[in-house]
Amino acid sequence: MRVTIQQIADRAGVSRGTVDRALNNRGRIAPEVAEKIRNIAKELGYTPAIRKRSEIKKKKIKIGIINQLAKSSFMLEVNKGIQQAKEELTEWGIEIIVKEVFSVDEKIQLKYIEELAELGIDGLAIMPVNCESIRSKLNWLIEQKKIPVVTFNSDIVGTKRCCFVGMDNQKSGQTAAGLMNMLTGGIGKILIITGFFSNSVNNSRVDGFIEEIKNNYPQLSIAGVNASFDEAEEVERIIENAIKDVSGINGILVVSGGQSGIAKAFEKLNIEKRPYVIIYDKTPKNEKILKDNVADFLIDQNSYIQGYRPPYILANILGKGQMPQSEFLFTDINIKTKYNL
Repeated sequence: MRVTIQQIADRAGVSRGTVDRALNNRGRIAPEVAEKIRNIAKELGYTPAIRKRSEIKKKKIKIGIINQLAKSSFMLEVNKGIQQAKEELTEWGIEIIVKEVFSVDEKIQLKYIEELAELGIDGLAIMPVNCESIRSKLNWLIEQKKIPVVTFNSDIVGTKRCCFVGMDNQKSGQTAAGLMNMLTGGIGKILIITGFFSNSVNNSRVDGFIEEIKNNYPQLSIAGVNASFDEAEEVERIIENAIKDVSGINGILVVSGGQSGIAKAFEKLNIEKRPYVIIYDKTPKNEKILKDNVADFLIDQNSYIQGYRPPYILANILGKGQMPQSEFLFTDINIKTKYNL
């Protein structure tokens, strides 16, 4: 089996683009890193596929990317991955066209899918709104236009997309339930805060959490599931009202954005002992929440990889005819505390 650039990148702990620059003497890379990469390539017996690379350049491939919640703290990390892949793939003659959606809006997504199709894209990576109109439009793109589609971060059932890149959100919710059981000793009431009820990622996390609680931790109960629309002020209001109105809340799970509202709520309530708290996504604001002892655990999903990997998957499909090895390419479920950030 031929050694791939990805295998060299994994061994060296760098990106595929960095490996490419090192092996092709393009500069913009530290000499010691380039030397390390070349040694690994030699050790693994790597031989460059020059013909395939030139074929990719001749095809002038266009890849479209459509996201959601583009300005959220989580998406800032995803976007870093997208921009890095865009920079690297541009050197290979591949054009990346990004369309940003600032909310969960099926109409805007439909509009952007149509715009990208008119621009002549060859492949599409999308964080889809899980609804019938998007499902139908993606199947039209795949079946009628013969354009491969990769979903990332959020998935959509009933389509013929190539693969999904992201966290197994159901399992992450189960993971959060196990952590909450350890924190609370298996007794108490848990308040759940989600972002948008229309967001399939949020729903899967909540479903996984509730399912695990019901099946394995019968002395834990759910004090409510509330939507914050990823707004810190709304997270603050939900926590403040819930703790005032419901006695015995000793755990809070926030599966979406707006986590900075947690600290403000605790400050207003001025309670002697705060509830145990689990949040999602390793962002600068959330790292501060952990360091300040406002939350106990953070579940991270490698958001950078979710942005970086889909354009490369499509480039391989379109340029080399190389399909992904699995339908589900799950990122790790990483558990963080203030001690291992």
